[in-house]
Amino acid sequence: MPIFFIILITIYLGGNTYVFYRGAQALSGLPVGIKIPLAILFWLAALSIVGTMLTRNIKMPVFLSHTMYEIGTGWLIFTLYMVLFLLAFDLLKLCRIPFNYSFVVSLLFTVILLGYGYYNYRHPKTNIVNIALNKPLTGDRQPIKIAAVSDLHLGYGTGKTALKRYVKMINEQNPDLILIGGDLIDNSVVPLYAENMMEELSELKAPLGIYMVPGNHEYISGMNASARFIQDTPIQLLRDSIVTLPSGIQLIGRDDRSNTARRSLQELMANVDKNKPIILLDHQPYKLTESETAGVDLQFSGHTHRGQVWPMSLVTDYIYEQSHGYRQWGNSHIYVSSGLSLWGPPFRIGTESEMVVLQLSTKE
Repeated sequence: MPIFFIILITIYLGGNTYVFYRGAQALSGLPVGIKIPLAILFWLAALSIVGTMLTRNIKMPVFLSHTMYEIGTGWLIFTLYMVLFLLAFDLLKLCRIPFNYSFVVSLLFTVILLGYGYYNYRHPKTNIVNIALNKPLTGDRQPIKIAAVSDLHLGYGTGKTALKRYVKMINEQNPDLILIGGDLIDNSVVPLYAENMMEELSELKAPLGIYMVPGNHEYISGMNASARFIQDTPIQLLRDSIVTLPSGIQLIGRDDRSNTARRSLQELMANVDKNKPIILLDHQPYKLTESETAGVDLQFSGHTHRGQVWPMSLVTDYIYEQSHGYRQWGNSHIYVSSGLSLWGPPFRIGTESEMVVLQLSTKE
């Protein structure tokens, strides 16, 4: 893992050096008194991601911490698209197709693209999926409406104001059940307490309950600290545990893969009645054929974000057998969410932020 991060940092610094060099060429005619401050601002922005990570557990004014986080993480995507555009123009030059003002045009295209990405991120979609199970649902609530979300990443990036919008969006569906597929918390619980986010989470309403499983970011934030925070909300945290709902649904919540000692799906399935509906919450969508073989009726996962921005979406599509959306595997229905919010850069380019409404009924 350290080697992986060293490679990422090297690529990131190399990309920024390339952008800086091309920018210096484009602005060579400016006075030194202007070029030096621009150079300082460039590298402050490029290296601000380091400060953001080092101060994640330090209490700071909300505005300052939020600004640092968005600049630091946003610069990652700024660098990505600037490098892609500049390389495209360099390839044209190699093909003897000259293009003047390539740096200025690359900067303009990048700014427009990031503006679109920010707007897209701020306007999450609601995707409705009707699922007919082969097993009977009991009780008066049929079909059962489930509001399923994942990857809110509450913290310095997704603050209380955004959370308030998300809670309103969920409650407007009047769901019978709310499921959270992990990564409710981003990198630290410190900003959650600073903004008293328990207050907003306590506004979530669902008669059949609100349940979640940990994601890898609950472990990054400290699993014990994350669990203590969640205890102060109406959310029930499931870690390798099973809950039977009044409708007969058996809800299995798996601990995240970050816990190498978590129980296997086979062990958990030994404690359920396979004649009744089974819903599995598992943050990371790996080995989906195991869910089908085990007899899971519906699985909800998150984690992938579907890469958040293109071309990272191509990477997640390659890594995961199902990186986003709905698919039926035999008798198992599986939905992998791209996330209601996101990690880090506040942009969605080629992907969507989403809430999923799963409407469960019994097949006639």
